[in-house]
Amino acid sequence: MYQRDLTDQEIALYNADGVVLVKDAVDPSWIERLTAFAEAQLNNPSQLCNDGNPGQERGRMFTDRYLWRTNQTVYDFISQSGCARLAAQAMGSESARFYFDHLLIKKRETATPTPWHQDVPYWPFRGRQIASIWLALTPVSVEGSGMEFVRGSHKTEHFYLPTAFGASGEKVNSWTGTGEGVPCPDIEADRAAFDIISFDLEPGDALLFSAWTLHGAPGNRSSTQDRFAFSTRWLGDDAIWDPRPGTDPSVNPAEVRVPAGQAPLDNAIFPRFY
Repeated sequence: MYQRDLTDQEIALYNADGVVLVKDAVDPSWIERLTAFAEAQLNNPSQLCNDGNPGQERGRMFTDRYLWRTNQTVYDFISQSGCARLAAQAMGSESARFYFDHLLIKKRETATPTPWHQDVPYWPFRGRQIASIWLALTPVSVEGSGMEFVRGSHKTEHFYLPTAFGASGEKVNSWTGTGEGVPCPDIEADRAAFDIISFDLEPGDALLFSAWTLHGAPGNRSSTQDRFAFSTRWLGDDAIWDPRPGTDPSVNPAEVRVPAGQAPLDNAIFPRFY
């Protein structure tokens, strides 16, 4: 099965911009498998799903996560697709541990934006070597809720306070906005003041970006194209387990078999795939 490496230029772009477009990131066979999985998940979500406007063909923002624990397709993808190696290469890390998977769907004509945010304050880790691979399962444009990034924003030392996502976010993500950090800048109020970059993607293309990079996405304005994406989150050599107040409680700290402040060397919960 096809697996690829990052080029020196791609690694340089990741380091400079905090995000890089990776064309044909995985073998094409994964797109068909993951798309079928995503369609099924819409009709049979997990307890961690966040579903605005359930069951509708328009105006629906749907997310689900931590599916690797129960779904064989997801486990096969994270362990066999080569994403772990791509993440390690971008981060400059000798290893890549898996944190969680995230299915992200915006049906056509869904006005709900993904708010501007930075991932690392949401997550119970610290370190510079923490990254995501956001894989397009459908064609993606900015009009169709493609991701936007503030170029170079990964170089900050700021933690920006998490905010809830989507129509049902206040209920599902009630822990947000309570931890360490400062408010995220109001990027939409003055977009010209920020170096905003975006990308068009075809199925199989991916955006590989630092957990420190500010990013968001507009609503899906397309009247014909749903946006399906599947994101995986990766921990590099310098990541430490840091279950501080105000971070995502989906991983129960009592189940993690390493103390706070140490590397997350717990293969049952954070398996190393590279």
